[in-house]
Amino acid sequence: MLTAFYIFAFVSVISALGVLIFRSPIYNAMSLVATFFSLGAIYVLLNAEFVAVIQVLVYAGAIMVLFLFVLMLFPINKEEPATTWTIPKLIGVALTVGIIGQFSGIFLSDQLKFGVQGVFTPEVIQEEGSIALIGRLLYGEYVLPFEAISVLLLVAVIGAVVIAKRHFNQ
Repeated sequence: MLTAFYIFAFVSVISALGVLIFRSPIYNAMSLVATFFSLGAIYVLLNAEFVAVIQVLVYAGAIMVLFLFVLMLFPINKEEPATTWTIPKLIGVALTVGIIGQFSGIFLSDQLKFGVQGVFTPEVIQEEGSIALIGRLLYGEYVLPFEAISVLLLVAVIGAVVIAKRHFNQ
């Protein structure tokens, strides 16, 4: 099982790098789909079948289909991007190096513990079911963050509608 995790993690990292490396937006989107599928497989390995199905259905299915549809509507320029180093590119490289350094420090430290403890043992998940546990936690202990995220998403949708309305009224 650990070997399968490493395989899916490797595929996930390589396809995520493909999102950054490929110049074509279509290839970027397909690399992102591969990343979503490999993350779904990792969720299955972690006995989180519900999250895996939602990952594949919502992200790889619905959102990426909409993303590809939007990409097909707009013409894609064949211009070569500038190869000069600008300040935003330098800041991006510095942030990337910093984040990689932080993650490598976390993974190499002895404080990182893998495995699920407490209420989420495989026996409890098998008895109650993962969906029941997710529901109990989501609408019990984490109801305030759940509602805060729903309000945040509502504000984002309203903002997108306002921006689109301004754009199409001109």
